[in-house]
Amino acid sequence: MAEQSEEREELNRGCSQHSPSIVVIGVGNEFRSDDGLGIYAVREMRLRMQTAEHRLPQPIAFVEESGEATALMQAWEGYRHVFIIDAVRSGKAPGYVHVIDALSEAVPVDFFLSSSHHLGIAEAVEMARKLNRLPQTLKLYGIEGETMEPGVGLSEAVVRSMTDLFHLLEEDIRNAAAPNVLEHL
Repeated sequence: MAEQSEEREELNRGCSQHSPSIVVIGVGNEFRSDDGLGIYAVREMRLRMQTAEHRLPQPIAFVEESGEATALMQAWEGYRHVFIIDAVRSGKAPGYVHVIDALSEAVPVDFFLSSSHHLGIAEAVEMARKLNRLPQTLKLYGIEGETMEPGVGLSEAVVRSMTDLFHLLEEDIRNAAAPNVLEHL
């Protein structure tokens, strides 16, 4: 595991067209309805980024995670730009899209639904902050979930909001990628 992290870090330092500096991490449980948002979203983003309309001149890594804090920190280790997607329960209407810049805003502890674990996204961010291991960019995207009951598939409210989430995420990825592309010209 340490060898893989060192290898990824070494690749990202070079930032060639073959080594991504950007990772999109989808968090959730695809067998708990809307809690599977992050997993479904990462799979869809991977497909979208392969189309000419959405393709970037730089590769992007896509990772699926359960949301456990240390696993998240390991997943983003070595990447400069990290984007995390998960379902949210904040009291807003189902389908509401949230974006948090985790470098400048506190992440509410019970905000993301990956916390069937004791330590989740908020704790991963704060632990990384204290250990001085935050990436250059760390943005969190969530869609307010409607149901977290056992089952496969997302509610209509969440599905309708995924397009908005993808637009926001793609814009942020393009902004993060732009300086990297210019470095290689």
